[in-house]
Amino acid sequence: MAFTPDVTVTVIVFNDAERLPRAVASLQAQTHSDIEIIISDDHSTDDTPRVARELAAADPRISYVRLPENSGGCSAPRNRALEIARAPYLMFLDSDDELPPDAVASLLAAHRERPDIDFAMGAVQRVRVDTGRTSVWMPHLVAERRTVDGIAAEPGLFFEHLSTSKMYARAFLDRHGLRFPEGIHYEDQLFSAQAYCLAKAFTIIPEPVYRWYIAPYAEESAASISNQRHKLSNVRDRVHVQELIDDFLVRGGYSPALREAKDYKFLKHDFRMYAGDLPFRDDAWLAGFAGTVTPYLAGLAPDAYARLPRAERVVLQLVRDGRLDDARLAARGLGHGVAPRETVADADGNVYWGPEVPGTRDARRELSLADLALDTRPFPRAQFRHEIVHLERGPGPASVLLRVRSYDPGLRLPVGPQVATVVIAPGHRRLTARFRLDPVRPGVFEGGVLLDLAAASLPAQGFEGIRHPLLQLRSPEGLRNTGLLLAPLDFPAFTSEVDRHRVTVEPEGRGAGRLQVRWEPVGLTTRLVRPLARRVAGTALARRTRQVLRLLRA
Repeated sequence: MAFTPDVTVTVIVFNDAERLPRAVASLQAQTHSDIEIIISDDHSTDDTPRVARELAAADPRISYVRLPENSGGCSAPRNRALEIARAPYLMFLDSDDELPPDAVASLLAAHRERPDIDFAMGAVQRVRVDTGRTSVWMPHLVAERRTVDGIAAEPGLFFEHLSTSKMYARAFLDRHGLRFPEGIHYEDQLFSAQAYCLAKAFTIIPEPVYRWYIAPYAEESAASISNQRHKLSNVRDRVHVQELIDDFLVRGGYSPALREAKDYKFLKHDFRMYAGDLPFRDDAWLAGFAGTVTPYLAGLAPDAYARLPRAERVVLQLVRDGRLDDARLAARGLGHGVAPRETVADADGNVYWGPEVPGTRDARRELSLADLALDTRPFPRAQFRHEIVHLERGPGPASVLLRVRSYDPGLRLPVGPQVATVVIAPGHRRLTARFRLDPVRPGVFEGGVLLDLAAASLPAQGFEGIRHPLLQLRSPEGLRNTGLLLAPLDFPAFTSEVDRHRVTVEPEGRGAGRLQVRWEPVGLTTRLVRPLARRVAGTALARRTRQVLRLLRA
């Protein structure tokens, strides 16, 4: 009699012979071992076939299938495995990721507790391969164990669109003919949206069920689809998938509220990722991007826009209006409370982002800055914009001369020169440099400062890490405001060795594009002092000392 496993886990792979054994090993280490493992190869041309066959020969639970030609995506290898999967429950794993040891057991227990659910899902651990830092993907969505009676009860779950974080009942997929769409990218978004909408009930557990390795700086040839946002084809693929989801919602007669939730997810997650990249894109890319997304943006639910923070709505509207240089400037402030360089008021005194009054009612609504209260909010939360307009090496071994221009569109600073301070804190040790900002015109100030990084007082065990200098201003009442210091995006980095460290001054290269300073210990600090300090820090005495200090601070 043929043996039927409890769960089939499909591992899809393409030209990944190096990492495939790690993925399979994570399945072999599952605490629930009654599983079938299918390695589905999208016609690899490296050593993957040999590695996969050896893995299959060594474990009777493993089988290997190879597509006759490369499909260029994740869908076809998953669907081919679905055709031969024998278990009543199904999971999917990418060859560059892993399952935590209890993943299968935890999700299967959720199905057995509630046999009527269509799938179970859990937390996803994100691991940065460059730093080893671990975080949880969409933690607020998986923090509480619960069973959801259909996506209409929690439409915010559209944000968790990964197919790999879920265990599906095979009967559910077959009943609806639900398979991965072939020939397109971002297939998970369509598949997951359909699964959410078709499921009568699904269970969410807070336990980690997937380990997702993120390589943000991978070479283009090795980067995942989501890390290829620099390609206009990537933008077109993402918009195309959204259109397919929209068609599915219309044909299924789903409510406008569900469509609004899906539109909000696109604006808040998908568009937001591209928006953060806008300052680093050239004119041709920006024009192509706007030409692709603008027609789609026009059809999204107005209430979805209304739920966004003002800064994101400003970038969206500037793109829709074709004000692409302005969109670049606005995008540098996303998530950081950075003011525009200038504002403009109409005849009624309404204040808008940028140098021109918007031409349409919709644009005036989206670009209005009334809710930011630039001229009245408490000084510590006032919004300024600090930009380095010139940067060069200073006279010292690790010093830098900065020419800083500060914009005060709310006119919060008094007329006349201002005292400003550049602050940076490697190893929790503050280094400051005071300088004078002179008025250029109302709301604009400029000044020069020498930041001598060799003067930083570093810990005895050294410091390894990145810090971004900040700029502080004080009001006449003595209140302090601290803001980002934006750098030119393309200045040449320079490196110096000083005080047992290699110090590099460079543009951030991601996010807002701040000035960035990197410290790396060298010599005896790396080989002897830091290892010794780590051993001492792990002793019981050191732990008790830290506890006492925390109590004293409290």
